[in-house]
Amino acid sequence: MCLAVPGKIRAVTGEGLERTGEVDFAGAVQRVNLAFVPEAGVDDYVLVHAGVAIARLSTEEAEATLECLRAIGELSEGKP
Repeated sequence: MCLAVPGKIRAVTGEGLERTGEVDFAGAVQRVNLAFVPEAGVDDYVLVHAGVAIARLSTEEAEATLECLRAIGELSEGKP
């Protein structure tokens, strides 16, 4: 099964297809391709699948999804 997970952008580098960012997933920071979400910037939430951000999320949407993941035990602080 595939799952896209929300994360918060901490830093952005590059442009166009080379645009990447450091994205925080409950304390685990990963490098993510941001080419599909040119409107997303630092402190925005993005939905990430297989290392690629596929959508920008509102804070409310992201927090609700993260809360659901915590409730089912799929998200532990500081663990990817």
